[in-house]
Amino acid sequence: RRDSRRPVRAAPQPPPHPTELFTDRLLLVLTGHKPLHWFARHTTGHAFDDLLWLLDHRPLPRTGPRPTVHDVGHFVAGPAAYEVFARIAVGPRLHALAFRLARTEDHRWRCTAVELDTRPPRETYE
Repeated sequence: RRDSRRPVRAAPQPPPHPTELFTDRLLLVLTGHKPLHWFARHTTGHAFDDLLWLLDHRPLPRTGPRPTVHDVGHFVAGPAAYEVFARIAVGPRLHALAFRLARTEDHRWRCTAVELDTRPPRETYE
């Protein structure tokens, strides 16, 4: 018989998958809720430059309805790499977010590339 004076403990939740964690982090940066330098340590390769370009040319709205994550999916591109896609809703409009994650030698996940909706190929802004 259970003692009714003891609080019921919730089962521990597993940590979020890296794809979900990075989707949330990217959304905070792309909406201006966190500065880009806050995310910089989580990037490698072209990701920082990709985010700079996106923030200058196609940021998500900073006013109006708050963007929400509708769906996150991923493809395992290798033993230490994910190709991630997410649908982001801003009011009635859906945006496509795509990014790549790679596990680096220090065993941490880093974002290596980011795209939001459509944009010119990388060569046009390097």
